[in-house]
Amino acid sequence: MHEMSITQNVVEICEKSAEGRRILAVVLEIGELSGVVPEAVEFCFEACTAGTLAEGARLAIDRVPGRGECGNCATVFPVRTYFDPCPACGAYGVRVVAGEELRVKELEVE
Repeated sequence: MHEMSITQNVVEICEKSAEGRRILAVVLEIGELSGVVPEAVEFCFEACTAGTLAEGARLAIDRVPGRGECGNCATVFPVRTYFDPCPACGAYGVRVVAGEELRVKELEVE
């Protein structure tokens, strides 16, 4: 489960940003195409925050839907996988424009 190490890294990033202040809430953005399972991050969060400035912090996850842009006709459309064809022209040269995110969006500290 790589979500454990990802969650540990998120906590480290939050602690550095908090500059010694207690962390009350963390909001993450996780894209549907990121390969990260939000439920697994939620499961790991409590264990990863134990004994840190983020212990007891609330975690919210904003899920970012996948979107792609067709390289052939420039149509922007929802994608669920990297292999979705363009619904307008059927081409497979799709550039992902959203859904790969994995970032700390907000941090609430004391």
